[in-house]
Amino acid sequence: MTPGRSEILAEMPRAAALPPLKGVSFGARLRNWFLTGVVVAGPLAVTAYIVWWFVDTVDTWVKKLVPVSFWPDTYLPVRVPGLGVIFALLGLTLLGFLAANLAGRTLITLGEAILERMPIIRSIYRGVKQIFETLFAQSGTSFRKVGLIEFPSKGMWSLVFISAPPNDGLAEKLPQGEHYLSVFLPCTPNPTTGFYFFLPAHEVTEVSLTPEDAAKLIMSCGVIQPDIHAVVAEPVKHKPIAEPVDGAGAV
Repeated sequence: MTPGRSEILAEMPRAAALPPLKGVSFGARLRNWFLTGVVVAGPLAVTAYIVWWFVDTVDTWVKKLVPVSFWPDTYLPVRVPGLGVIFALLGLTLLGFLAANLAGRTLITLGEAILERMPIIRSIYRGVKQIFETLFAQSGTSFRKVGLIEFPSKGMWSLVFISAPPNDGLAEKLPQGEHYLSVFLPCTPNPTTGFYFFLPAHEVTEVSLTPEDAAKLIMSCGVIQPDIHAVVAEPVKHKPIAEPVDGAGAV
């Protein structure tokens, strides 16, 4: 028999609560109930706040670009949130459709040629474009694999995000006879800062973790462990995670 709504709600605090207290004062029980309420309501409140902040921010940005006659706020007595997100999704999809055609590619090429003639703007645009192409490329492999390296000293292991191998210009300056990988080692609990360096492929051990699970593990300082069902149950060996380039790393 499927449990009713009241039975499910009654079980939620018990599942999230601290171990039941027996033979303790009413104040201790009250504190336990309060902590249970924080555990249940906290994630919901934070999630709702982040979603509301994102929707409100996009609405504010897009509202300046869309004519007033297209906004329902002009005709309704109340403000309808989320329409800016819809306009943004439609606009980006339309822009991608136009960019996939010959006319759109011609206009983009012309615009980039104009930006390339601007001394400061071209450096900013070029760097931001490379970042976006790396992060959102469907065929890319950067930061889509997680590995372990011995850092900061021998016997101490740290999680890293595996990026692309160094290009030919950098590879020529590195010691020959090895196949190198570039890795990013994020700091805890702020993964936006860290260390970026090149390592021989045999010193990087790939692990069966998704980048999302690795980020949660790093930001929570190990409190949030990855789901065991998401980890492939196979032994991890010290081996190059990518095949050496022709002529590089050959014995």
